[in-house]
Amino acid sequence: MHTAAVNLSASAVDPDPDPDSLHRSVKVSIIITLGVMITVGNVAVLLVITSSVAGWSRSSRYFLLSLTGADSAFGLLVMPLNLWVSLLKDYTAGPDVLCHVVAFCNATIYSTCMYTLATISLERYIAVFYPLQYSSLMTRRRTLLLIAFAWCFPPCLLSPISFPDGIIEVHFSTASLVCNPSYSTNVGYSLSLTCLIFFPCSVIMTFANLRVWCAAKRQRLKLRQYDCARRSRHNVASRVLVPVMAAYYTCWTPCMAAMIYNAVSGSSVPEWIEFVVVWLPTSNGFLNCIFYFWINRSFRRKFHLVLQRLTFALCPKLADTFECCNASKTQFVSVLDNNNAVHGRSSSVSSTCTLLSLA
Repeated sequence: MHTAAVNLSASAVDPDPDPDSLHRSVKVSIIITLGVMITVGNVAVLLVITSSVAGWSRSSRYFLLSLTGADSAFGLLVMPLNLWVSLLKDYTAGPDVLCHVVAFCNATIYSTCMYTLATISLERYIAVFYPLQYSSLMTRRRTLLLIAFAWCFPPCLLSPISFPDGIIEVHFSTASLVCNPSYSTNVGYSLSLTCLIFFPCSVIMTFANLRVWCAAKRQRLKLRQYDCARRSRHNVASRVLVPVMAAYYTCWTPCMAAMIYNAVSGSSVPEWIEFVVVWLPTSNGFLNCIFYFWINRSFRRKFHLVLQRLTFALCPKLADTFECCNASKTQFVSVLDNNNAVHGRSSSVSSTCTLLSLA
């Protein structure tokens, strides 16, 4: 009897953990952490770019607002929906309307983000190589049409995924905790998605950013020849464009490769590889906050001003403690005015549009 009691207590203290349950908990924790990072980062960005930023044209701000909206959807829509399905759905059940709708939302947000990145690259290319024609080429109407295309074309292209009895099947993957289309059930449609979404966007981004980088490099060499640039000056082109492209291909290429592999072979990649490649594109939503916004000096200055205003609005007593508050605000406004005088052309857009400037 004593031996039985010891065995019972030992089993209660040292239970055999379920590996699947442990993996699931780790995956959910990673998804929640990533979702919080994306949401917080993009909310901070929205606080700044909802109003004008020095050196950014109206068209540039529209495109960046669109990108922020698409990235925010990762944390506010994609992640909650898939976690909700993973908690409520019966894994043994067949395809249902809920999983098809969630898969449609996932694919739409992913595609919209890629199209938006491509339109930003195109706009930057025009700003750098056609500065005098920028205002006539990137009118408000054309800007809004490009943004509308980035948001409206993916739902039309991906609408078959939303129908349970459509041309492609959808299943819930316990490996990635995502409602995924079964690409092997319609190889032609699956491959056409990559040809209409990933490859065109990649070509546009690579061509535009490579041309801008080469132009910036030539300009930098000319400035060195005429001793107009300090040797200690940072290579802005490499600091901005290289991380942007590296992050894009690192986050999106594995997902597209796994999609093509599943469509052609009908097999799935190993569990953790599938989890990483499926959720890796969402991390691009957080990296965009860094590469498209936080690297930019004007954005950081505007963020400090917004944060200062929020702090003193919430805690008025701090305004009395820091007597230099008004002086710092005046100095900041003066800096903004000087920047606007230097970058007065409407073709000055975001961080990489300062690549060819002396400032």
